[in-house]
Amino acid sequence: MKLSGANGSQAAIRNRAMILGAIHRHGPVSRTELAEKSRLTKQAVTRIVERLLDDRLVVEARRRHGLRGQPAIELEINPDGLCSIGLHIDRSHVTILAVNAIGQVVDHEHHETPFMMPKAVMKCLKDTIRDFMRRGAINKERLAGIGVAIPDWLGEVDVIGLPERYRAWRDFDLRAAIAEFADYPVFIDNDANAAALGEVEYGLGDEMPTFFYILVNACLGGSLVVDGRLHKGASGLSGEIGWVPLAFDDSFPDGETRPIGDMFSLLILQDRLARQGFSVGRPSDLLALDASGKAIVDDWLKAFAVKLAEAIINVGMIADPDGIIIGGRLPALLIDRLLLYVHDEVAKRGETAPSLHRAAASADAVALGAAAIALAHRLGLPSADKAQITRTPLANSDTEMAV
Repeated sequence: MKLSGANGSQAAIRNRAMILGAIHRHGPVSRTELAEKSRLTKQAVTRIVERLLDDRLVVEARRRHGLRGQPAIELEINPDGLCSIGLHIDRSHVTILAVNAIGQVVDHEHHETPFMMPKAVMKCLKDTIRDFMRRGAINKERLAGIGVAIPDWLGEVDVIGLPERYRAWRDFDLRAAIAEFADYPVFIDNDANAAALGEVEYGLGDEMPTFFYILVNACLGGSLVVDGRLHKGASGLSGEIGWVPLAFDDSFPDGETRPIGDMFSLLILQDRLARQGFSVGRPSDLLALDASGKAIVDDWLKAFAVKLAEAIINVGMIADPDGIIIGGRLPALLIDRLLLYVHDEVAKRGETAPSLHRAAASADAVALGAAAIALAHRLGLPSADKAQITRTPLANSDTEMAV
């Protein structure tokens, strides 16, 4: 991949970010290779690298032997050079991660508490930051910031079990609340975008620069990534697959249509199981159900696959991505089964669709992606979106979606 550098002194910041980003993406990499990729002179690259070494953002990892001349010294991102915090707020839980500069999770805090109120989440974040620092998981001098991933319209979408008090999220000033106890940069994006960015930086993004991410969490979400960057569209709502209307029944052409997120989500699956006498407190409990419970889950996956196949075929025709990635808190075993059912449904229709993949990240993919947002801004990576510096969760009192 050829990068575009500039040799003028006025471009010093840009060139530094470009070299840092190249080391992040291609490391271990030599100075000569960086010069070739950036089109900067080797001398310019050497000066930038020396400053990055002085700042402890990169390290000389090893010497590459087997070539003519002196062995090349390879450079990598220093895992301890930076750290970040990723906060995932959802209707079913709150997860907070401490992550180092190469995306490794160093510490973890999770609360499987449905519909946590804003003040409770802020107290949890404040206490967790303190604990992370006490345990040495983060270094406040090298903290890139706090990434926050939160569904838009969090207090407005009428999901199953929504308590009236939860609507307090609609008017809650998240940035101001965090600023009361944490003097660090705060970056905000929605949950599906964060999960997709985590995949760009630490998952399948290297293999698929353009992909559509489908997030199966408490609610259904989606995000479109084009050439390694989020594509949010003119209104900022690109990728919102949960709102895509599909036929609810087969009474064509007069049958009812509903958003696919109105028909399928983890909350809906848990509600279906509860109606049959099965209590599922967290997604991992889905794997511990007896044969009757598992049969209900399997029927739900097959029904979901029929609608999801239609949506994926449409995504393929419109965006033509390299692939479709499905992730979220649905257990990996069930995601694999869902992918199989979607593949079979697409084949049954005689249609073509993009390749299907399970997300590389774990059930904490959204929190990891939130942490990746802060790191991307500090490292100057192409995936960093300036809007995340000032963005607040979308709110619209006229939005209605019963799930």
